Amino acid sequence: MSKSTIRITRGDNPYAREVQGKANEPITVAALLDRSRATLTAGGHDTSGLNDVTIEAIYDRLNENAPRVAIIGGSADHPAHIVDIDTTAYAAARIWERGGVPFSFGVPVLCDGTAQSNVGMCYSLSSRNITTAAVANQMEAHSYHGAFVIQGCDKQPLAIVAALAMLDVVRRRRGDAPVFATFAPAHVLRGGIIPDELKEELNRVADIAEESRYGEIAEDLRDTLRYILQCSSNTAFQGVLQRAQQVGVITTDEHQYFERALAVNTCDSKGGICAFNGTGNSSRHVIAAMGLVHPTLELLTEPASPVNINPAVDALLEVCDQPQFSVAETVRRNMEMAVRIHSATGGSTNIMMHLVAVAISAGLKFDLWEYDRIRRTSAVPDIFNYSLTEGRDIFALAQQCCSGQIRGMETVIYELDRLGVPVPFDAPTMTGKTWRERLSETKNLPASGVSDNPIILDKPRRNVSGIDVLTGNWFESAVVKISGMPETQVNEFDRHVAAVLFFENEDHANESLLDIHFLEKVRDRQLIKREVLESMYGYHQQLHTGTGNGNGHAAIKLGGMSTEQLFDFMVEQCLLRLAVIIAGQGPKGFGMPEMFTPMQHLNANRLLRKLSVLLSDGRYSGVTYGAAVGHITPEALYNGAIVAICDGDLLQISLRDRRIDWLRLEQFVEGKIEPHDVDSLREVLRERTALIDERLNRLKQRASAIVPTNRLLNVTDASLGVVPLELLELEGDLN
Repeated sequence: MSKSTIRITRGDNPYAREVQGKANEPITVAALLDRSRATLTAGGHDTSGLNDVTIEAIYDRLNENAPRVAIIGGSADHPAHIVDIDTTAYAAARIWERGGVPFSFGVPVLCDGTAQSNVGMCYSLSSRNITTAAVANQMEAHSYHGAFVIQGCDKQPLAIVAALAMLDVVRRRRGDAPVFATFAPAHVLRGGIIPDELKEELNRVADIAEESRYGEIAEDLRDTLRYILQCSSNTAFQGVLQRAQQVGVITTDEHQYFERALAVNTCDSKGGICAFNGTGNSSRHVIAAMGLVHPTLELLTEPASPVNINPAVDALLEVCDQPQFSVAETVRRNMEMAVRIHSATGGSTNIMMHLVAVAISAGLKFDLWEYDRIRRTSAVPDIFNYSLTEGRDIFALAQQCCSGQIRGMETVIYELDRLGVPVPFDAPTMTGKTWRERLSETKNLPASGVSDNPIILDKPRRNVSGIDVLTGNWFESAVVKISGMPETQVNEFDRHVAAVLFFENEDHANESLLDIHFLEKVRDRQLIKREVLESMYGYHQQLHTGTGNGNGHAAIKLGGMSTEQLFDFMVEQCLLRLAVIIAGQGPKGFGMPEMFTPMQHLNANRLLRKLSVLLSDGRYSGVTYGAAVGHITPEALYNGAIVAICDGDLLQISLRDRRIDWLRLEQFVEGKIEPHDVDSLREVLRERTALIDERLNRLKQRASAIVPTNRLLNVTDASLGVVPLELLELEGDLN
């Protein structure tokens, strides 16, 4: 293919008037292209496009303002970036062949799986803002025009979108050339397979648990064995096995043996993004919906090769000098599509903050409530039939795409349009085409192209999906992933009244949730008073039998039972509801760590999960059986009322009304549902002033355990994406 002579015609070219860059940078380009030649040769690929690589030729391209493209990768200590070296080599060769100048740099990428349940998780969210700042810094310092981004997992993908969008807005305001970019998501990592012998051993453990009258442990272990093996399911196994160890079903050595045997069979050596629909794959979906991913790279089962990469590079360089294809413009015009794709695919709760951050970085006036407005303007149906227990993970979706049966997010967009959901057909994408042009070719586009085990559906499972934004009389905003809860599950908790079990931090919560005697201790310490149990019994009986709306319920006098017997009976009948609150986890309090581990411990306990709702000012990726409510604002450290809640307080969980209200306990005992009003809540907070001060002091002391440069202090709250306050200055129209 002949080389393109495309040049960037807008803005400043420092390489035309400064000599140091033209003296320094050609050697970095030459070294990169030398590695590209070696990689292409080793793979049996054509290297003729690199025949003219000389220092002089590189100098001339820099001087003439040929497109300077940074290939942005991650770090090899993250499984999604193991093959970045090869991908970088292929992309660099094609950029040169098509007339551009390739460069490369990487950014550290924190793996949420590795950081779970230790202090590293307190650095996870801050890494997003650090990555955004680092990418913008490097792009500006070396005057790169655009980027080919090797998209990984966790915070890296949308952090880089935010950086490039922010940079685009700033450059265009100062009259420079727009920033262009295309994203190349890492391939999907195949879930591990538990060897038959190991599976038999774990089933024997379940049999022993059953014979020892620990049927719940047996059933939980068998349930966990149904999941595709990956790092997240290892956490579920850990919780069940730890409970089995506590009661003597297995020994400590056996526990360690099983953890080791499961771990070494989890990940494929080629790495990639884990196959569950967490933050990594949710980022893949929404960035594709933003138009920033070429379809040849969107969903792969193997590392990308030149056949995937070359079309994306070609399309990028075709539009690199056209402002309508700039990053910020593309993001802005596709933001509503990204919100709807996120909802339709049941995406990670984490993405709520990251989408807000990206929108703000692109100059949009945007917050959590704007996300909610977009989602509710036109109902988004549930058309994503994803399941980790039935062979419908993201790897299976990638297989369906690679075999040509469907076309990934293009298929989702096609089906949403067919179902009446608005699609921005005239919005640009980094293929150089609009969505209208891309979808005009209908070959393999409908979801009906997959007849065996479809993941994308042409007939919705239900008419609602996505993530609800909640409010209440004690907090301003929170989020809950409703798409992870079938209607029957919602019914089990909607409008129910839950007694609070309060934890000041995640460590305390994890310790208690893994205690085999947890419920017995709640019962024996009488954290929920008898009169509350009796009133809750009557109220929930009324809800279950449909004899009223819950108002005016009568407290049932169960004199024939002791308080302990009543507690156990309500647990057995699922008439007890618990609100497990983990406070002190907000961005300013402790870096807003993800509450994945306590969520998994609840999910892997068939008794607790049917009773419990989990609430936190920390983050979530997924769901618990009874709902995982997170991102609560204001957070505990900044005098959010969550810091004042105590064991035994009562919350009404109204999922369909999108509210969680703190109830007046005395009135509930008298048979009334009466949320605290402003005055009564103020009085409760006043009475608990000493307790609040004690908790805040402990939270401040705990926060000091984080390295000062990584504490999220000068940032917005979760409803505004936890972005640096300075980012709010970008709001406004692009020039």
